[in-house]
Amino acid sequence: MDAFDHRSIGHRLDLFHFQEEGPGMVFWHPKGWALYRLIEDYIRRRMKAAGFNEIKTPQILARAFWEKSGHWQKFGPHMFALEDGERQFAVKPMSCPGHLQVFNAKLRSYRDLPLRYAEFGACHRNEPSGALMGLMRTRAFVQDDAHVLCRMEQVAEEVKRFSQLLRAVYRDFGFADFAVAFSTRPAVREGSEELWDTAERVLQNAARGAGLDYALQPGEGAFYGPKLEFSLQDRLGRRWQCGTIQLDLVLPQRLGAQYVDEDGAKQVPIMIHHAVLGSMERFIGMLLEHWQGRLPLWLAPEQVLVAAVSAQYFGYAEEVAIQLEADGFRAAIDASNETLPKKIVGWRDRGIPILAVVGAREAEKARVNLRILLDDVRAELPLREAADWIKRMARRNGVAATTPT
Repeated sequence: MDAFDHRSIGHRLDLFHFQEEGPGMVFWHPKGWALYRLIEDYIRRRMKAAGFNEIKTPQILARAFWEKSGHWQKFGPHMFALEDGERQFAVKPMSCPGHLQVFNAKLRSYRDLPLRYAEFGACHRNEPSGALMGLMRTRAFVQDDAHVLCRMEQVAEEVKRFSQLLRAVYRDFGFADFAVAFSTRPAVREGSEELWDTAERVLQNAARGAGLDYALQPGEGAFYGPKLEFSLQDRLGRRWQCGTIQLDLVLPQRLGAQYVDEDGAKQVPIMIHHAVLGSMERFIGMLLEHWQGRLPLWLAPEQVLVAAVSAQYFGYAEEVAIQLEADGFRAAIDASNETLPKKIVGWRDRGIPILAVVGAREAEKARVNLRILLDDVRAELPLREAADWIKRMARRNGVAATTPT
């Protein structure tokens, strides 16, 4: 495993680890979980601004429910099953059937549509042990799952809106490019040929209307509908699916979803499955490799490392860290007894964007000496001006100092 593999980066930065007692499941360390939450909070804000309401659905549901949805027949060998007396249950491999239950909780009107739900859905799939690969392929993962219940004439606008959201999010994370594939009906599927003809035609037209340039993937659609797959490229040139838009005319019918139209008649809604990142774990693995562990300022779990040149200035280093925290930055202190050159090496190894050095002159005059990790820029200035300087330098380098909005 080389130094730029996300598993090596995760170990070096003390972000996460795996162990045999939980194969394919992540043990997040404090800094890794801080990164995870930064991403989760960012996506939560984005989805809310895009009109999605966040919900939460159960982890375990009766096997009969998964049979009704069709997931047991399709994914049964890869689902974790359990029993409670005579009843059989299964841990969810995805959140979409649960979202339909929220929709079904009361009778809906056409005026309610489009209705948008979002969930950070914790999913489990019994992947073969040989297929597991760090964060890229796990057995326990969280999807930024989202679904839209709408009418057929609303599909094109929903696809366009979500495509614009995907572009903006990937750009914020530093991915300027992504590939799009259009996956058509698989050999094993639900629904009539006429239904699939309609679903493929509608999604294809919506993709074109959204300005998406896609490659065809015959036979790679979901069992309930065609899909658009958005993939990012890792450092070895491999493509990993992250985002998705899937058009589903099957599950709403199977699970009894209905709304009342203008004439008082009951109709079955269209369901659009959405995800921006896909698996949170996989996306973090992509991020770590893309940035080689040196995350942009807004994403770094530790944004500023405060290093005192000697132990007698630890007190002032704490003052600096407290002030930077008050200014909205995540600051850490290097309280080791190492020499300043060794502290600088440690700072670079940890991938922290900003170094704040303090010594006799800084302590005496309430100043701070700042350095940028990825730029040969230094500045000595009053502590009260440090936050503004960091923000200016971040803008100059084309990254955000705080979470993009």
